[in-house]
Amino acid sequence: MTPPERPDPRTLADLPAIPRDDEGPVFREPWEAQAFAMAVKLHEAGCFTWREWADRLAQEIRAARERGDPDPGTTYYRHWLAALERLVAEKGLVGGEELARRKAEWESAARETPPGRPIELRREG
Repeated sequence: MTPPERPDPRTLADLPAIPRDDEGPVFREPWEAQAFAMAVKLHEAGCFTWREWADRLAQEIRAARERGDPDPGTTYYRHWLAALERLVAEKGLVGGEELARRKAEWESAARETPPGRPIELRREG
């Protein structure tokens, strides 16, 4: 079995507007780091190539710009998450109904969570 392709640091550097400092990516909210980690882990698991990921993210950013998204520097990980959602759906990793259900659960948990507290999903059963 061939090990999964590793992200090329030059490809990461080529992605537009990634919030970063000298040490690497910078996250303003915990969900941004989680979305980043999910994409990296799914890539490492061989679910998609880094090129597929970069292309999908570029498409999301381009589409947002075409819709008039001014990107004040706070929307990058929203595009990242949208790209991840589309890619996992296209690859059949998560069905549309499952994705919609999980998003609804997260939105509900976020509304119920006091400011400054981590969002936690309730376990069923």
